Amino acid sequence: MKKGGQALSDQDSANAYWKANLRLITWSLVIWALASFGFGILLRPMISGIAVGGTDLGFWFAQQGSILVFLVLIFFYAWRMNKLDAEHGVEE
Repeated sequence: MKKGGQALSDQDSANAYWKANLRLITWSLVIWALASFGFGILLRPMISGIAVGGTDLGFWFAQQGSILVFLVLIFFYAWRMNKLDAEHGVEE
C-alpha cells in the first residue's frame, strides 16, 4: 500500500511539473505574440508617434523588438526550467 501511495505521489509530482511547464510555455508564447504581432502589426498605428532610434516604436517592434523579446524569452525559459527541474528533482 505504501508503494501505491508513493506511485500516486510520483504521479502527482509529474503532473505538477508538466502543468508548470505548460503554463510557462503558454505565457512565453503570449508575450512573444503580443510583442511581435500585437505591437508590430495590430497596435502599430497607436504607438507610431513614439520615436525610438530614429524610427517609430511600431516599426522598431516589427523589425527588432520582437526578435529581442524572443531572445530574452529563450534565456528566461532556460533559467526558469532549470529552477523547475530542481524543484521537482528531475535536473540533469
